[in-house]
Amino acid sequence: MSIIQTQTTSFKAELYQGVHNLLTDTLYMALYTGFANLGPDTTVYTSANEVTGQSGYTAAGIQVTGATVNTSGYIAYVNFNNVVWANSNITARCALLYNQSKGNKSICVIDFGSNKTMVNFTITMPVNSSTTALIRSSN
Repeated sequence: MSIIQTQTTSFKAELYQGVHNLLTDTLYMALYTGFANLGPDTTVYTSANEVTGQSGYTAAGIQVTGATVNTSGYIAYVNFNNVVWANSNITARCALLYNQSKGNKSICVIDFGSNKTMVNFTITMPVNSSTTALIRSSN
């Protein structure tokens, strides 16, 4: 099964309200063992079902860096650096990208399709383009 991502509904509304600045705000990614309380309707970071007791993982996740905002035609898109939990051995099912600077407001949920276990757990960001970037807006 392929990886599926979706922007949270609250994030979409907050873009129009001018809440988020992905270039200057502090963004984090947290890992989860399941989807209970985590999905498109997630409004803020939650510790429910977050990875615990695994080597190299700290509650609330790690900072996400390297945000770039780009445009192509009528599409705006955002890319980030890969997210790596160095010196880790983690099993996770999904992740939440959230904005720590704005009261831990959610941005997007990433579904890995199944449990993933790896040393130096890494989320490789998609190619930085208008058709593949993690966050895309059009129309």
